[in-house]
Amino acid sequence: MLAPDLLPLPEVATRGLPPALSFGPPQPQPPHRSNTEIARDFLDLTLRLENGADLPVFTRFAEPVTIALSGPAPATFSNELDRLVTRIRTEAGIDLRRVADPASAAITIQPITQEALQREVPSAACFVLPRRISWAEFSGPRRIAGLNWTDLTERRAATIFVPADVAPQEIRDCLHEETAQALGPVNDLFRLEDSIFNDDNMHSVLTGFDMLVLRTAYDPALHNGMTRDEVAAALPEILTRINPDGRRYPTRPYAPSPRSWLRAMDTALTQDRSMTSRRQAAERALSIAQSEGWTDTRLGLSWLTVGRLSTGGDGAAALEAFLRAGQIYDQRPATAIHSANVGIQISAFALAAGQMNTVLLLTEKHIPAARRAENAALLSDLLLVRAAALDALGRRGEAATARTEGYGWARYGLRSDSAVLRRAAEIEALVPRAQEGT
Repeated sequence: MLAPDLLPLPEVATRGLPPALSFGPPQPQPPHRSNTEIARDFLDLTLRLENGADLPVFTRFAEPVTIALSGPAPATFSNELDRLVTRIRTEAGIDLRRVADPASAAITIQPITQEALQREVPSAACFVLPRRISWAEFSGPRRIAGLNWTDLTERRAATIFVPADVAPQEIRDCLHEETAQALGPVNDLFRLEDSIFNDDNMHSVLTGFDMLVLRTAYDPALHNGMTRDEVAAALPEILTRINPDGRRYPTRPYAPSPRSWLRAMDTALTQDRSMTSRRQAAERALSIAQSEGWTDTRLGLSWLTVGRLSTGGDGAAALEAFLRAGQIYDQRPATAIHSANVGIQISAFALAAGQMNTVLLLTEKHIPAARRAENAALLSDLLLVRAAALDALGRRGEAATARTEGYGWARYGLRSDSAVLRRAAEIEALVPRAQEGT
């Protein structure tokens, strides 16, 4: 329902925008899952690649691990990196230190342009490589050795490439995921409901589960060169010691994702594919998920993706898909942010249908989850949709308050002020004319 469009800029464009907002202290929640599940996930995250290939041995950096920015970068990079380093030191217990000289750092972060990134790796928002390398070397004609994670026996260097000309939230999200992958996990798993290491892009910042994975990776009981079986044998004692609450949760059945579903979902989520092929892939992924008997986030994502790709064509089918996804995500507190991503879509349908009280109920439900997850783009959408509904109900003061906050979060979550204003115009355009300002 919500998609970019070239609409007239709202009146606020002539009045200026409020300052960008930023999040306060993080609110990570510990994983509410059994240590048996967490151990299984740890093994797949750290000893298997996204293409399904197994790594021969476990690897990590020797501490202290140093990290540095390389080259000029917007202030967002430095501010977000400082915040991230503090979180990893505090929550994961890793001795990660920011240094000024990139030449001496174990992990370097190189800002580049989004155009350059998309030219070389069109499917990536950002990425990490397991060696020290410049962008000129990576994008040059010469073949560079040492870029294969399967060849590592220890981690000595890593380079993270992040576009600098994107929204502050996108920069932050890239720093979180790629720094964590440089330190430990090299895989993404669609089955994870509580992790940034999932290509569903529901979580924007490192979660309590993610920090537990990093803490486990740097536990003294593990070391470079261990095989998967050796790591598996060590994990029960480690997790009992550092996550005692994990002993009291039941272990849910494990159902691996078939390659056919992974391929279909990858096609559906890849933006440079044709819309027809993406829709067909989404329907195929949904069919596989249903035939597998899943009731977890993979079925929810299948329904959500069908809904998103149906919005511009079959509105009724899109709404039905969103409602189905919402029913799945509403079943567990751990998927509150997933539910909020569905909720904004249903709220947009309700706004367009003139169901303003429904909009207020939905946004009241989902705003706290977006705030806890530090998803400014989603939070701004929810607030601006809420403001439009309040305006339509004649509650002008409340609408102004919600709209002002929505603009503040949008300036963090979106790339430019013009993008903020066009997003606001798109949302305002959903209100039925008969209800505008009533």
